[in-house]
Amino acid sequence: MSLYNSAALLIALVAVVGYLNHRVLRLPATIGMVLIALVASLLLLGLDLIFPDLRLGPQVQALIKSIDFNQTLMYGMLSFLLFAGALHMELDQLLDRRWVILTLATVGVVLATTLVGLATWLVLKVLGLGLPLLVCLVFGALISPTDPIAVLGILKSANAPREVEAIIAGESLFNDGVGVVVFLALTGIAGLKAGTGGGGGGAPDAGQVALLFGREVGGGIALGLGLGWIAYQGLKSINEYKIEVQITLALVMLITLLAGVLHISGPIAVVLAGLLLGNHGRQFAMSPMTIEHVETFWELIDEILNAVLFLLIGLEVFAISLQPAHLAAGAVMIPFVLLARFLAVGLPVQVLSRLRRPLPRGTVPVLAWSGLRGGISVALVLSLPPFEGRDTILTVTYVVVLFSILGQGLTVRRVVTRLLGAAPKPSKHGVV
Repeated sequence: MSLYNSAALLIALVAVVGYLNHRVLRLPATIGMVLIALVASLLLLGLDLIFPDLRLGPQVQALIKSIDFNQTLMYGMLSFLLFAGALHMELDQLLDRRWVILTLATVGVVLATTLVGLATWLVLKVLGLGLPLLVCLVFGALISPTDPIAVLGILKSANAPREVEAIIAGESLFNDGVGVVVFLALTGIAGLKAGTGGGGGGAPDAGQVALLFGREVGGGIALGLGLGWIAYQGLKSINEYKIEVQITLALVMLITLLAGVLHISGPIAVVLAGLLLGNHGRQFAMSPMTIEHVETFWELIDEILNAVLFLLIGLEVFAISLQPAHLAAGAVMIPFVLLARFLAVGLPVQVLSRLRRPLPRGTVPVLAWSGLRGGISVALVLSLPPFEGRDTILTVTYVVVLFSILGQGLTVRRVVTRLLGAAPKPSKHGVV
């Protein structure tokens, strides 16, 4: 199927599923999209078992596998979604809690990766699905970063206190960039070069890993701030909202292009560019009319791509192994992933709270429960080449992601309200 035909079919499905959710389920859009797509996929699988001659399953499976989820998200949709999210973040709130955010996005990711990897190694060994420790650590790396797309979508209705909301959103915007670097390093060490047909090239040493991290993160910072500043100057020099919207769109696309060519972190770059234009640019370079049109444009981009992404997550059930042993492993890993998240958040927050201004009581469990996994984890696991145990890791990842979106996503508002007594708060930039 051609790219246009695939895109047309996906958008049509998004419109139908979105309509059904709005009229019938009335769930948050992202959660409703995943749930309806998942139920429809399972019904198709059931019909395929009852009426095999119809060959519904193989036809839909061929369609889903024709869409490169990793390329579609990581190199197509992610930059637009991150920029749209960062554009509405208040920089002063992020800077006020910068040490907590940076610690969770770095130390927290590494700690969670280690804890999840060790737990996975033990669980799979007990279940008779044993895999090498390095492969289990790769799983830890791809499942540990919270997904900014899922988190920001749920936060719109969670009404968390502004201080806690800034930490949750800030961590989610930055930790995926760090998580991808850790993932790339571990796949190299394990001989699983992500996105290729197999291993090769030898395992990188500590110096190479440090160089990879420095290039990805440092290069992303430089690219985001550099191109963001150029775009800011362009916005400041004119007052024509149509051209200014085009400048923001060109900025995101150019960052994505250059980040791929230079092998640096595109997510970090677009987040910083979005923060620059969403705060300094909004205050000094945009007229009220431009702000309104820029916000409306990126809100629409965000809503459409979010809907497509979560529809794809629901449909990706056709790409996984439905063997009972693999599904059981995924179910068993859910509490271990949650426990690792709680420890990876709780330990750094407790230390920083003693050294600096303490956070409200109940913040740690809220941070742990609101750390949703989503499309990034699925995209990373689908980038792995064929190897013994890939189906196990793929299924476990999918089960954990589904629980995160449906289980945590549906209850995070209740958790926030119960533990923090949250109430709606106005923002100078609208809904964050």
